[in-house]
Amino acid sequence: MTTFQVPPDVAAVLHRFRTAELTTIGKDGTPATWPVTVVYQEDRGEFLTSTSIGFPQKAVNIERNPRVSMLFSEPRASGLGNPPAVLVQGDAVAGELTALEGVEEVWEKVYRFQPAAKWSTWGPMQWAMGRWYCARIPIRIVPTRILWWPNADFALEPREVSHVG
Repeated sequence: MTTFQVPPDVAAVLHRFRTAELTTIGKDGTPATWPVTVVYQEDRGEFLTSTSIGFPQKAVNIERNPRVSMLFSEPRASGLGNPPAVLVQGDAVAGELTALEGVEEVWEKVYRFQPAAKWSTWGPMQWAMGRWYCARIPIRIVPTRILWWPNADFALEPREVSHVG
């Protein structure tokens, strides 16, 4: 596994941005992009996100072609002033269907940013709809390349995060 020496300002983006734009490759080779809540698991050198069983296309695309990218470009509500934009390219694996197990960190991040979501997801909605309502497909992404643009200035050449080891 390749590990990266992530600069502090890039790590701040990976931890504090609420969403990233995940791009997968469709059956016909067309890229498809969705906003996702993603957790940077720095100790593992991986990223974790998930998709709903109601919108499984991300997982379907990953099963066919594991190459993905995530662009962290929207700093709104991150608390960061003038952060870089960060592009993560890597290989993804879609896991087995789960309600909570294996994606706890994703739910925790959602609840931290949207406290009311916990009430609607695990409260009366789960009671009324059943556990299947919260069913998710976990997606793990192992980065192969990380690029970043200081001040999110795409007119500049991107900088590449160094590999370690």
